[in-house]
Amino acid sequence: MELMVQTGGGEVWVRDSGGDGVPVVLLHPGWGDSGIWDEIARELEAQQVRVVRYDSLGYGESSAPTQRYTALEELRAVLDRLDVRRAVLAGHSGGGGTALSMAIAEPDRVAELILLAPGASGYPWPRDDPFMSDISAAVQARDVEGAVEIGLRTWARAGSGEAVETQIRSAVAGMERQARYLDEDPPVFDRLGEIRTPATMFVGDLEYPMVADCCRAIADRLPSCRVLTLPGSDHMVPLRAPGAVAELVLMAVTAAETPA
Repeated sequence: MELMVQTGGGEVWVRDSGGDGVPVVLLHPGWGDSGIWDEIARELEAQQVRVVRYDSLGYGESSAPTQRYTALEELRAVLDRLDVRRAVLAGHSGGGGTALSMAIAEPDRVAELILLAPGASGYPWPRDDPFMSDISAAVQARDVEGAVEIGLRTWARAGSGEAVETQIRSAVAGMERQARYLDEDPPVFDRLGEIRTPATMFVGDLEYPMVADCCRAIADRLPSCRVLTLPGSDHMVPLRAPGAVAELVLMAVTAAETPA
């Protein structure tokens, strides 16, 4: 089932495979849209897992935002519209940050966290990160090709290809559409110790160093988090290791459905 969900910022395109079990909600990164989950979603749906995924405002099939909003508000609106009271949240990069925000805001709603190279609102990002100055300059110059090249150079260190470039190009367009309206979620980095939800984190050994540092800091603060290193993977984890991610999600869903 595909539908448009009205949120505070605009209309969000959602795909829900349906079913009665505990769903997994797939949250895409800033550097990609919901299509980054295609192979993983197919594998999970073949195992009769209910899969929910959506394009954040400005990305993919969703409308461009027209009012200020946060990613947490967007996720809550989707869950409420689908009457999802408890789910496994699998979030990649910024999507992982949104999953952490939900685990703080509504812990009973999160059965387990699958975090792929996540961020977290309130994390003290280094001011001297060269990526930030490079991408800011490209955006200000409205240099789309330059922004794509920076994205590929930074996030696709394991190599480009059609699927990777499609995601990077979609992200550049999406970020431009949402930039004036997206507010950061309330800071959670200093509250991660409150999360009791089981978590598993994937980090590629070719990850951008600043992101790898962020991931380690997040994992150190989560009371129950195991970290798995993915050999040969960069930041584009769902494209680099779809089988490993799908297997872990399936295990999390099965555990969530098993009576205590």
